[in-house]
Amino acid sequence: MLAGICLVILGVMPIIANSRPGGFGALSFAFFLSVWQLVFSLPLLLRGIASPDRGIFDAAVDPATRRRTLTVLVSTGIIFGLSTYAYVLAVEKAGAVSAAIAIVSYPLFAILWETLFLGRRKSVFELGLTGLLVIALFYLATGGTWRIDGFSVWFLFALSVPFLWSVAHVIIKEMLGRTPITPAQITFIRVLVSSVFLGIVVLATTDMRTVLDDLANLPFQAFALVMGLVYYVELILWFHAVRTIDVSLASSITVPWPALTMVLAIAFLGEPVAAYQVVAFTIVAVSIYGLILADARKRPVPA
Repeated sequence: MLAGICLVILGVMPIIANSRPGGFGALSFAFFLSVWQLVFSLPLLLRGIASPDRGIFDAAVDPATRRRTLTVLVSTGIIFGLSTYAYVLAVEKAGAVSAAIAIVSYPLFAILWETLFLGRRKSVFELGLTGLLVIALFYLATGGTWRIDGFSVWFLFALSVPFLWSVAHVIIKEMLGRTPITPAQITFIRVLVSSVFLGIVVLATTDMRTVLDDLANLPFQAFALVMGLVYYVELILWFHAVRTIDVSLASSITVPWPALTMVLAIAFLGEPVAAYQVVAFTIVAVSIYGLILADARKRPVPA
């Protein structure tokens, strides 16, 4: 149920990002949506601190463990800050549909890290599916032409989003099983660090008057607020979903979200959906489902 709601939210997010008023940059939008995420994360955080289960802030938690956990969250928060900006810019430049298909290729990078750093060998079947996934992404990046001169640099940039997500998730995954930190605390610290990081970048690259004008623009802030809210809800639901069901199952449930983005892009953005995008997404989805199934079959059956 929770993963299904995440599917809907993921499908809607690119539409919200590209529906914001014109004339406002991706960096400013990424910063303000992160600030709104931070605002929305406070109630659950404060409720948790006031409850018996105080998570990482519990007095019984070893100070060294707390410091290590917070250090990891700060480093991953910066990565997620970068990915938030990359997400908004990629959706704007590559288009909602192509960016969505690029972002759903997250398992490709997870496989890469597992192979390089965890020493997990892949079967011929898995390698074949990975190759098929790469071919489909190349086909999409060339606009269905297979020509190098038609290769979209912005589609390649969109792949930086799942790349950054996979790096941060590998780091966080190593920490989650060893600490009592709660989903609300992870989300709060993540968006706090992302907001501070993006705020520093905004102030270093943008005139203060422009920042204040963006802050005072109600239509722009309305879209930043909505994007911040749905993104925050997606994060909280995802963390709770993977606590109750297997990560691979949760991932398989959310794979079809670019299909929802396609429908919404036509209806609300007037963005055309080409046949090559549908073909590429179908191949990507089949490849990802195959990889998830192959991974599940290799896992030992619980006694």
